[in-house]
Amino acid sequence: MEPAYPLDPKRYFVTGIGTDVGKTVAAAILTQALQADYWKPIQAGNLEDSDTHAVQRLVTNPVSTFHPEAYKLQMPASPHTAAAAEGIRISLDEIQAPATKNHLVVEGAGGLMVPLNNNDLVIDLIQQLGLEVILVSRNYLGSINHTLSAVEVLKYRKIPVAGIIFNGVPNASTEDFILYYTKLLRLPTIFWEDEFTPDVITGYAQTFREHFLPSAHELSPAR
Repeated sequence: MEPAYPLDPKRYFVTGIGTDVGKTVAAAILTQALQADYWKPIQAGNLEDSDTHAVQRLVTNPVSTFHPEAYKLQMPASPHTAAAAEGIRISLDEIQAPATKNHLVVEGAGGLMVPLNNNDLVIDLIQQLGLEVILVSRNYLGSINHTLSAVEVLKYRKIPVAGIIFNGVPNASTEDFILYYTKLLRLPTIFWEDEFTPDVITGYAQTFREHFLPSAHELSPAR
């Protein structure tokens, strides 16, 4: 019997206000919460322990499919640099979203303005895929500027934003200002943890599931 599929599949592109802000953990939580498929279009570096491998270790539901990367690059660097080191050019035409009837969580590389080649940025890939963005922010000195800049460029490009996740140690003053200024929907917070294990991810996933799937009628009968 084929598994039940969502009547209205949700498709999100998880991006951050910069590097190392927690995109992979957020993507794992969303994947577990929605029992979604996961896809990282471009992996640069750490091919033996990639972000896809990390999410696979953290996600425990039996439904999610992990789709292969469109580009797997050896050098841990900006995608355009990593690709050039291998004598190739990343082409948006070669990056097509996986065919799936399930929810889909897509994880970006770095932030919105990271170059993929001499002309295209991550934000161009988001526009091509036509996905809603989930923005991940982390509190640090300068994060207000980085977050507001990311939101402004998303608005300029008319890319819909499903909400913002604050990740790490809370800072009410920073977060309240960002929410007031941007009018973004606040998604559940991911707090600082000693370690993100499958059990921790599952705990967060329940909170996110209640936000994204308030009705149990999201799934259609198996066909």
